[in-house]
Amino acid sequence: MKIISYNVNGIRSAIDKGLIDFLQKTDADVVCFQETKAEAANIAQHEFSLDLTGFKYRYWNSAVKKGYSGVAIFSKVPPNQVSIGFNNPEYDNEGRIIRADFDDFSVISVYIPSGSSGEERQAYKMKWLAFFENYINALKQEIPKLVICGDYNIVHQPIDIHDPVGNKNSSGFLPEEREWLTQFIDAGFTDSFRHFNQSPHQYSWWSFRAASRSRNKGWRIDYCMNSIELNAHLKGAGILQEEVHSDHCPVYIEFNS
Repeated sequence: MKIISYNVNGIRSAIDKGLIDFLQKTDADVVCFQETKAEAANIAQHEFSLDLTGFKYRYWNSAVKKGYSGVAIFSKVPPNQVSIGFNNPEYDNEGRIIRADFDDFSVISVYIPSGSSGEERQAYKMKWLAFFENYINALKQEIPKLVICGDYNIVHQPIDIHDPVGNKNSSGFLPEEREWLTQFIDAGFTDSFRHFNQSPHQYSWWSFRAASRSRNKGWRIDYCMNSIELNAHLKGAGILQEEVHSDHCPVYIEFNS
């Protein structure tokens, strides 16, 4: 089983930049998208091309606000069940989570809020994280084997950002955010990429400014987290930095299901 996670920063824009070709050539079984900025009806003109990718089963959770946020899961195999949102109106308007349940595990595509626009949004992010953690802890009692893919909008360690000193007060690298992510991992999850790769300069997002991508001045904020119950089944994980359809790049996890 291979699962890819990809913040496409607008799926229609990514399709215009070659996303269909990427999906056709990938050997992934499931792709989790974030920041789709679209509803299924918005990409009706692309349905035929998407059918040719082999991802026959496509599920969306779009924000109430048009052209904002949104997540999706594409799969080559039919899930047993798909859950859209948290079933909590306070947190579901922005379309930030979708879950697909398979025989022995579940896959989540999540788009954690950014707090970079100001104090009010940062406070909402921390509140959202607390709610999300409680949701996952409860879900793990029901489904022990989870793969939580997405844009976490948090850098975990200094090795995961090009300038940890200069960004020490930046949303996404704040001590309280990093502490939350450590706590989340310690509660029973594995950062699959760091399980296999301890090298520096491995990023998944680059600002559009100052030629950040060509200079590799990036942040690693996209993760495929797996519950520790899957550790014995892990085969690999990585970052596909050569794929350029977004300001992010895809990340992936492989395991024996």
